[in-house]
Amino acid sequence: MFMQTSLYNDHVALGARMVPFAGWEMPLVYRGIIPEHLWTRAHASVFDICHMGEFGIKGATAEADLERLVTLGVSSLKPGACAYGYLLAEDGGVRDDVICFRLGADRFWLVVNAGTLAGDRDWIRAHLSPRTTFTDLSPAMAKLDIQGPCACLSVEAALGQALPLLGYFHFQEVTIQDTPCLLSRTGYTGEFGYELYVPANEVPRFWNLLLKSGQILPAGLGARDTLRVEMGYPLYGHELRREWRPPTSLRYGASGHLAADVAGASRGRFMDMAKPFIGREAVRRELETGAFRVLVGLLLEGRMAGRAGDPVMKNGIGVGEVTSGLFAPSLNVAVALAYVDQAVSRPGEALAITGRRKSLNARVEALPLYKKGTARRS
Repeated sequence: MFMQTSLYNDHVALGARMVPFAGWEMPLVYRGIIPEHLWTRAHASVFDICHMGEFGIKGATAEADLERLVTLGVSSLKPGACAYGYLLAEDGGVRDDVICFRLGADRFWLVVNAGTLAGDRDWIRAHLSPRTTFTDLSPAMAKLDIQGPCACLSVEAALGQALPLLGYFHFQEVTIQDTPCLLSRTGYTGEFGYELYVPANEVPRFWNLLLKSGQILPAGLGARDTLRVEMGYPLYGHELRREWRPPTSLRYGASGHLAADVAGASRGRFMDMAKPFIGREAVRRELETGAFRVLVGLLLEGRMAGRAGDPVMKNGIGVGEVTSGLFAPSLNVAVALAYVDQAVSRPGEALAITGRRKSLNARVEALPLYKKGTARRS
C-alpha cells in the first residue's frame, strides 16, 4: 500500500498518470513529459513534492551536532541561508543528500528524501546531544516547487501579493494568504523558482490558486527527471547510493577543469574536509588513493538513450556505468549521467554505452548539459 499526498485527488482530477515512487503514489505525467519539460524551461510549472521530509533541529548544541552529521559547513551559514550536502555513514557511504536551512542561531531544518526519511530520522536522533531537540515536521508539512523563468511574476499574480527578494539558496519565513509559510530558492530544474512549505491541510488551496490563472501548469516526476538530468543534478538511488562514497561527485565544469566539490579543506562546495564529520576519514582515504570515478554528462548521437546500469566502454574496456539516461527535450538528443574513470572523464572524450540492443556512441560533455538555466539569476 502506497502513501498519498494531500493532492492525490487533485492529480487524479487533472488526469495525471499515477505511479509508485519512494513509497508514495505520485503523478508521473499530466499532458506529456516533453510539453511539461518545455513549459518549465520557458514559463513556470508547479510540482507536488509533499512526499519529501522535513526535520526541525534546535537547541544550544544543534549547530555542533549538525557539523558532525552533515558534510556541509553549518557554522558558516547565516540565518536565512541554506546549503546542500550529504549525510554519510561511518564507512563514507551516502545515506542521503540533504539541504540544511538555518532559521536562527540555534534553529535548523533538514530537508531529506522520501525514500530515506525513516532511516535518516533514526540515524540523526541517535547522534544528537541530549540538549538538542529533534522534531519530524514531515506529517504536518507540505511542499510545492514552482519552477521556471516566469515563476516570480506568475506566483505573485496567482497569490495576490509580492514575494520577498531572495538570493539563490536563501529563504524567508513569510505569511501568504494569511498562512505562515517558508519560501526558499534552491530548485531542482536549473530554472529560477521557489519552494513553498505550507501546512499540509492548506496545500490543496495553494495548489488550486497557483493553477487557477493558467500561467502555472502542473508537471510530474517525468519532467522533473528530464530537467534535473539536463542539469547534472543527482537523484538518490541513481547518482547517490549507500554503497558509494561521495568523491564520485567530482565533475568537470564548463571551464574544463575538475571541480573541487570535495577536494580541498576550504574549496569544497558540498563537503567541508576541514571539519570532522561522520564518514570523513573514509572519504579522505578514497581521495588520497585517487581510485574513484567522476560523474560526467554524456551526449549521444540520436534519440536512443542508455539506461541506469549500462556499462560505459572505451576501446572495448569497461570504464564506467550509466546512472541515468533519457531523451533531453531541451537539447533534442539523448543524454546520460555516468560515473567513469578519471582517465576518460575530460570533455570531448569518445566513449560508448553498451545498451540492451546495441552499442551507443557517446561523448563526454561538461555539466550542466543544459547551459541556459535561469536558477542563479538575481
